[in-house]
Amino acid sequence: MKFTAALFALAGLAAALPAPGPIDLGDGVKLVRRESRSAARRAFRKTNPKIPAPIEEGAFSTEGITNETQVSYSSNWAGAVLVGSGYKSVTGTFVVPTPKKPSGGSSSTTYSASAWVGIDGDTCQTAILQTGVDFNVKGTSVSFDAWETNNKRIDTFSGFSISAGNTIKVTATATSKTGGTVTITNSSTGKTVTHSFSGESASLCETNAEWIVEDFEENGSLVPFANFGTVKFTGASVTTTSGSTIDTTGAQILDIKQGSTVYTDCSASGSTVTCTYV
Repeated sequence: MKFTAALFALAGLAAALPAPGPIDLGDGVKLVRRESRSAARRAFRKTNPKIPAPIEEGAFSTEGITNETQVSYSSNWAGAVLVGSGYKSVTGTFVVPTPKKPSGGSSSTTYSASAWVGIDGDTCQTAILQTGVDFNVKGTSVSFDAWETNNKRIDTFSGFSISAGNTIKVTATATSKTGGTVTITNSSTGKTVTHSFSGESASLCETNAEWIVEDFEENGSLVPFANFGTVKFTGASVTTTSGSTIDTTGAQILDIKQGSTVYTDCSASGSTVTCTYV
């Protein structure tokens, strides 16, 4: 499950293309290409497929196997992943945490994390469909961004208000192998944003369903990881091509490990996925 050269090429191509103007989605929300939003920071924020952490001698890895309730390590993903086939729509609900700088962190550094649901990007690395929320903290200032990813392109839902303590429901649906719909609902404000797309250049496999807290990438490196407290996905479920709905039973559990440090403790049970910063 390496981050393949083909996907790096896709990401590079997307970065090279000029960013289109904002798309008005109504109700004060605009879809903004992430490169444009991040220009002031001279950074291109992107989300990645899972990057396995280096395997130490004697350690267990789920590389190359199907669903087992075991823990494996990743440099950037923490949470639960189902591996199967015919996954069409994945959903989950979480309460937005208040991000904090990690112990020993600097008040002048921005620390971030992201919570999202998605299809593919683990055993299938040809394409990925995701939607979720970023959490950012610098000193006493916190901010949140709602976003989507399709075919390695990041778009932000500018104007979609999110605050700590809000209850957010996120759903990513593959309407075809090259198209999809994402929906984010802020139950605390009563606002919903939906965006659909089609004709993407890379095809989904529909073989992975995920509920993830991520240390995402910016400017070619993982961002300083925020202490996100606890993120608990409830109502975690997947709808399949046959029309059945399944929960997280049998999901692979991932924790973030960078170097010798493990940053998360995640678990899954039924329709709940819980990740805690440690």
